Amino acid sequence: MKRFSLARYWSVVKKEIIQIKRDRPSLAIALAMPLMMLFLFGYAVNTDVNDIKTVVWNQSPSAYSRELVSQLENTHIFQVVAHAGSYSQLEAMLDEGSARVALVIPPDYTRKRDRGEKADVQMLIDGSDPNIARTAASNAQIIIQNNGMTILEERMQKQGFGQLEPVVELQPRVLFNPNMESIVFNIPGLIGLIMQNVTMILTAFSLVREKERGTMEQLIVTPIRPLELLLGKITPYVIIGFFSFCLVLMLGTSWFGVPVKGSVMLLVTLSVLFLLTTLTLGIFISTVARTQLQAMQMAFAFILPSVLLSGFMFPRETMPVVIQWLGGIVPLTYFLEILRGIFLKGVGLEALWKDTMGMVIFFLLIISVAIIRFRKRIE
Repeated sequence: MKRFSLARYWSVVKKEIIQIKRDRPSLAIALAMPLMMLFLFGYAVNTDVNDIKTVVWNQSPSAYSRELVSQLENTHIFQVVAHAGSYSQLEAMLDEGSARVALVIPPDYTRKRDRGEKADVQMLIDGSDPNIARTAASNAQIIIQNNGMTILEERMQKQGFGQLEPVVELQPRVLFNPNMESIVFNIPGLIGLIMQNVTMILTAFSLVREKERGTMEQLIVTPIRPLELLLGKITPYVIIGFFSFCLVLMLGTSWFGVPVKGSVMLLVTLSVLFLLTTLTLGIFISTVARTQLQAMQMAFAFILPSVLLSGFMFPRETMPVVIQWLGGIVPLTYFLEILRGIFLKGVGLEALWKDTMGMVIFFLLIISVAIIRFRKRIE
């Protein structure tokens, strides 16, 4: 049985580098697409809800009602864009989408406030987007409750009861992302998603290109072993992928201002492991597909579910157990935990070893299957 030959492996690497130089569009995609995707998704993917368009129907103009509207606006959650004069105007704005929330202050609001009676206000919320609706409802409830507590304290002080103190008070402390900014959570995930998409697509074409050009038969008759050929195909793309990763990492930290709280060296090391994993997955797709079109379709058939199953968009804890198991066979699932652990929490390998082992096992499994398939294809 032939041993692994460094010379044969290096000859495949040099051959692949020559092909990459000749294929300028693919090289441009490998370098430009990560930047384009980072800027596009970095600004577009934002789960923070601010400036919800609000229309107000104030039927009791007074200092009290204006104070209530100001309290809503001062949170920067609500943005008053118009004042209406009837329910029909409110409904029309909600229907056409020019407003998401409508605040109705009744005619007896000021009179009840002066008398110290309970005063109700109504809020109509567009529930077509549940995230916006939940944010509007919860924040409005808090604002109204605070407003009511302020009124109650003022009334009790006038009656000589002194300051009203709460019996129980919550002192929340948010760790890792104190301001709860979505961009701090999204940028590390985007780095992993971008690297997976770009590197997998590039290598998915690698062996298929040889088949379509008719050069695969020439490689088969050479003494090159399947492992040497596959590793030789992967190596140049590891270099390209690593350069793209460094570029995206630098922009993510400098342009978007998301710092790396943990070890940069550990981040780079595990990122190289992830690159090897996704590149090997691309090679596996290349051994299955017969044309570049099939390779593209298979790559996207894997990429699209991985966005949902990996926890990039939605928390995996809320998914059914079966769906969580499916997410366990996606390498991006493990890499996202590593990225967010190092970026946000600053943890080390002692907290990330399970995710690291998951990627190692996936890499060894996929490259073994790719070698077996390629060997069968040769035979």
